[in-house]
Amino acid sequence: MGTRHLYLARHGAADPFGELTDIGHQQANLLGERLACLPIDAIWHSPLPRAAASAREIARHLPDAPVAQAAELIDHVPYVPSPAETPPSWAGFFDGYDDTEAAAGHRLAESLTSRFAASPGPAPDTHEILVTHAYPIAWLVRHALDAPPSRWLGLNSANTALTLIEYRAALPPTIVMFNDQSHLPTDLCWTGFPRTARP
Repeated sequence: MGTRHLYLARHGAADPFGELTDIGHQQANLLGERLACLPIDAIWHSPLPRAAASAREIARHLPDAPVAQAAELIDHVPYVPSPAETPPSWAGFFDGYDDTEAAAGHRLAESLTSRFAASPGPAPDTHEILVTHAYPIAWLVRHALDAPPSRWLGLNSANTALTLIEYRAALPPTIVMFNDQSHLPTDLCWTGFPRTARP
């Protein structure tokens, strides 16, 4: 039975219009260099420009890997918690999400896990890069941990940080790494997070 290796990466740093900055291009390039030694079968990306541009930058180091858009990777709120599930620090964050929007976001999140969060079955090992956004990564990590739906809150990823989840048949998923930035020099780390002191 094969193992599905999912390499999850948030897009590179972007400007307020959603386009990659020079720093974002550098970050994606360095991530591509890091992944170049792996037998990548596919590079999937969100439809949004910052993710698509990051995927193209990564793909320069993986010329044999096809690059394709996956609608499930779009930036979205995967689950709107009830008031009882919402931590006090998140109070007000979900104001304005009506039931229809919340249900649509959750359906998209379920499609994401159905498509990507499964073993390859009897097929050989697969290696796929998913270039997406912080919320879908948080949702996939929460799913792998079998945590309550609201637990995606509080999981965040830096720009081009690497998360690796492995899926094998009849076994729980394995989170091999989360938010790893070791391919980035210090001055390119921690973008995508609020400005504060970091180790």
